[in-house]
Amino acid sequence: MGSVGTVINLTVHGIGRPERELDPGEGDTWVSVAQFEQVLDAVVGREDVRVTFDDSNSSDLEIALPRLLERGLKAEFFVLAGLLGRPGRLTADGVRTLIKSGMRVGSHGWAHRDWRRIDNEQAVEELTDAHRTLTELTGRQVSRVAIPFGSYDRHVLRRLRRAGVTRAFTSDGGRARRGTWLQPRTSLVRHLDESWTRGVLRPPSAMLMARKLAGRAVKRVRG
Repeated sequence: MGSVGTVINLTVHGIGRPERELDPGEGDTWVSVAQFEQVLDAVVGREDVRVTFDDSNSSDLEIALPRLLERGLKAEFFVLAGLLGRPGRLTADGVRTLIKSGMRVGSHGWAHRDWRRIDNEQAVEELTDAHRTLTELTGRQVSRVAIPFGSYDRHVLRRLRRAGVTRAFTSDGGRARRGTWLQPRTSLVRHLDESWTRGVLRPPSAMLMARKLAGRAVKRVRG
């Protein structure tokens, strides 16, 4: 099922009733429990679909984890290392529970900053301190990242490679080639329904693929 040699990366940000005040625009990617379950049911048995989570929301553990386990699904959780334990966010123990449950943990940075607009000191926090903190917490080498806000350019990509990042996930949407270093993802959105899910999971047209590839190429060289 799906295009040969490609994969769909889905991104979940928050589920259910938020337990913290959301940033402007953040509610656009917050979904209900029913919407989340509908997407999970649609991807069961789909080897060409990966489920990921950003932002370290407490709903990752309280709502998402049991529903993933019920369906035999695995997911990768990209954690904000500097916000662990904050109201509405995952705790260190919560991250350990994800690992013990067979999930993968990667880095979403330190404090949810735009990596195109950070200075050298902040870059150390985002790409060195965050990785070290999560590696020590999980007992596993953390070297995969999800780029906050999907904001990147050639300078950001260079920093990531120098930091030893083994795979970087974006928010560009569309299918990704299996095994490539830079992986686009599609975020779940507040208005999603079964029609939206079918559209995301169906093979794309050649024209749409070309537009997506062109947009990603521009980001890779700008800056």
